[in-house]
Amino acid sequence: MQQVTADKDVGAASPSGLPRPPVETSMDYFDSSSGTDDKQLRRDIRRLGNLLGQALVRQEGPQLLELVEEVRGLVRHQPEAVASRLAKLDVNEEVDLARAFATYFHLANITEQVHRARDMRRSRAENGGWLSQARAEITAEDIPADQIAAAAERLEVRPVFTAHPTEAARRSILMKLRGIADLLDAETAERAVLGSADVDAVNSRLAEIIDLLWQTDELRVEKPEPTDEARNAIYYLTDLYRDAAARVLTDLNATLTDLGGSPRPGSAPLKFGTWIGGDRDGNPFVTPEVTKQVLLMQHEHGIAAAEGAVAGLINELSVSQTVRPAAQELLDSVAADFKILDNIPERYKRIYAEEPYRLKARAIEAKLANTRARHAEGLPHRAGFDYADGRELLADLQVMRDSLARQRGQLPAKGVLDRVIRTVAAFGLQLATMDVREHSEAHHAVLAELYDATGELDKPYADLTSDERDALLEKELSGQRPLAPANVELAERNRKTFNVFHAIRDAQVQFGQSIVESYIISMTHDPADVLAPAILARDAGLVDVARGRADIGFVPLMEEVEDLAGADTLLDRLLSLPAYRAIVAARGDVQEVMLGYSDSNKDAGITASQWNIQSAQRQLRDVAHKHGVRLRLFHGRGGTIGRGGGPTHEAILAQPSGTLDGAIKITEQGEVLSDKYTLPALARENLELTVAASLKATLLHTEPRHQPDVLGRWFGVMDQTSEASKATYRELTGQQGLADYFWAVSPTELLGALNIGSRPSKRPNTDAGLGGLRAIPWVFGWTQSRQIVPGWYGVGSGLAAAREAGLGDDIAEMYEKWHFFRNFVSNVEMTLAKTDLSIASQYVSTLVPAELQPIFETIKTEHERTVAEVLALTGGEKLLDANPQLSRTLEVRDRYLAPLHHLQISLLKRYRSEGGADGDVDPQLKRALLITVNGIAAGLRNTG
Repeated sequence: MQQVTADKDVGAASPSGLPRPPVETSMDYFDSSSGTDDKQLRRDIRRLGNLLGQALVRQEGPQLLELVEEVRGLVRHQPEAVASRLAKLDVNEEVDLARAFATYFHLANITEQVHRARDMRRSRAENGGWLSQARAEITAEDIPADQIAAAAERLEVRPVFTAHPTEAARRSILMKLRGIADLLDAETAERAVLGSADVDAVNSRLAEIIDLLWQTDELRVEKPEPTDEARNAIYYLTDLYRDAAARVLTDLNATLTDLGGSPRPGSAPLKFGTWIGGDRDGNPFVTPEVTKQVLLMQHEHGIAAAEGAVAGLINELSVSQTVRPAAQELLDSVAADFKILDNIPERYKRIYAEEPYRLKARAIEAKLANTRARHAEGLPHRAGFDYADGRELLADLQVMRDSLARQRGQLPAKGVLDRVIRTVAAFGLQLATMDVREHSEAHHAVLAELYDATGELDKPYADLTSDERDALLEKELSGQRPLAPANVELAERNRKTFNVFHAIRDAQVQFGQSIVESYIISMTHDPADVLAPAILARDAGLVDVARGRADIGFVPLMEEVEDLAGADTLLDRLLSLPAYRAIVAARGDVQEVMLGYSDSNKDAGITASQWNIQSAQRQLRDVAHKHGVRLRLFHGRGGTIGRGGGPTHEAILAQPSGTLDGAIKITEQGEVLSDKYTLPALARENLELTVAASLKATLLHTEPRHQPDVLGRWFGVMDQTSEASKATYRELTGQQGLADYFWAVSPTELLGALNIGSRPSKRPNTDAGLGGLRAIPWVFGWTQSRQIVPGWYGVGSGLAAAREAGLGDDIAEMYEKWHFFRNFVSNVEMTLAKTDLSIASQYVSTLVPAELQPIFETIKTEHERTVAEVLALTGGEKLLDANPQLSRTLEVRDRYLAPLHHLQISLLKRYRSEGGADGDVDPQLKRALLITVNGIAAGLRNTG
């Protein structure tokens, strides 16, 4: 296609009357001063930028491309003139300008993903993957094979998909971006094979997709429902089923076999979880009925994925009874199947008469179809006619595998059949096991209504002290009476809470017990917070202490720093209660505990959050060991550093010794799914690095890496640093006017209008202050205005306090030798590099009332202090000196983010002057503003 250029002389007058800056004819992401390592990436981004420029001219006319380049040039060369130029735009021009920059970031992001995937494939070919590296490290330690085999049996890594915050980009956009990625990869493959590629044909198709991108609304018209969020997760899960997960499981099996600890067939060292449709905490739209709908939807797609795997077996397993007779067990199994199943076409019996593996696969296919029909109609399970759950499917596949292995078919048995078996074990028929979560107070509200109705307490349940409540509920759980009569009449909200337990029971009857395994209690403060849902589960038939049965486990979620600090005491008290200990015993002596990164950060700042989580893990480990219980930690990490994000591999290896004993759960927030799992190579890489880190931590990090006296000294330094950091952070969050400053300086009031999630951004019955604001919008607001306070604030004061106390040498030693501390500082440094207080100052000066602007001076002072302290540790002259490629990427991204920030500031000012959410605002103005939010999220690669 013809290159589009802006035919203007440098220095000619612009429509604003100001001297025109130099025009760059492509929306070039990198300039010519970049290093040569990024040459191909720069070329591809420049190429897509050119194609986007052509699309803008086709779709809207050359004036839009000229405007884009003019504004970009002004930001770079005459930033003081930007505001006056934007003020002259009409609202339709603002919409188009915002869309142009947002679309550019989408194209830049997918191109970076493509090149990351290529780099990973190249590195894998040259150096092996993460599991290969783990195998080398484990081999070097000469660990006995039986110890490795035992660890392989305990290994269970579970990424848990959550909906909040949902990816800002619609799936319609993401699918088109995936199409662009596939084209770029196909072109590279063609060039590698043939020495050249049909560039014109590829460009033509790329241009077509970019035109469609431009004509697709990037904003969701309606707020998604939980079922919509479930469909989004299912899309990624089914993609993982087809490719990446099977590859990782095959590599893991090979790794463990080489180490002498081959896992048994059908084990599940990798599984998947989901909160979508089960997370009721603060989301009134997740009802028991919605939970059932989502579970049914998951099974529809899970069964379809299994059918695809079985179709592959039908194609491959053409083993003839004439050439290689099958084992009698398989023949008997086929005969039994055909006796029961009435939906296998007769022609299969005829054409596969001498091919028993294909006959068995057809029988499996028929059972899967029957299972789908059973779920759709709500019918009971019929043994041999359909599957009760994935275990029965695994049993059928195992019969085929055993026959092949015994009849000189070891290679296909260990090849294609084992791959299918491992994949089915990972995903089951449900794709992911659902966790159910609810706020602790919701359960107490139900019990209050029930107890108050009986009249057996001498005062209202709500007036009980914490100790009185603990004692009452311990006694209640030990008994067998139904607290709730069969025809109980509860207030609507309490009835919904109570009915969730019945929904879990019904789901387990219909889909199998593995469909819901964990019940998570948000804001757990006392043992009663865990005992309360256990009692409700008992009344629903899920728990029977006397008979040692518990169909679900109960998971305290520690979210605030005070709760994290007391986590060991709470768990010790719980496990000392005979009734509760019986529940844990019934769950295989495994106690799961969830650690909350987001709310602890919002509560006390990143230093106190990270350190209290690290300390809690050690303490919980010791309490679990004391009670003879295996601890399974569930890390509630977010996408951003301020919500516990950062490199997963390093985070796992930075955990205290002995805390990871095979099993680990980690949340995968909705906003990171596209970045991690859109491309198969990236999906494989992300799954493998998580599994490899978990394997290494389980086998290699069972004992402390440092002497007790050294660790004790470091812990003391961190205690002092954490306390000083927390005090500084809480001084900011407690400052008068901070809530007004936060709402003024950021577009947080528009988060709900983005329609990126079903859950409300504020907790119910809260005002416009910060107390009821959830952690996600808290991070979102600071990120959009480029202050990113949750990712670094207080760190400088904490480190400075330690230095002033004479601990500077200790801090330097910690940075050099302590994995946890080095990882913490690295994450803070990256967040500081993304922070741009020059941009933030534009938000402050334009949007924040004068009397509140001194708050920004406080933020600037702490930022300078934190940068200085981090550089003192790293030894760099500037941030990210040790990672010049990332530094360069962020620097160039800022050139394209800056116009969006300036536009957002201008639009926010006008939006609020017209009354904001309560006024009669031009819909196009609001649309333009929302597009800038989306574009900045794309440029920074997160929403919150």
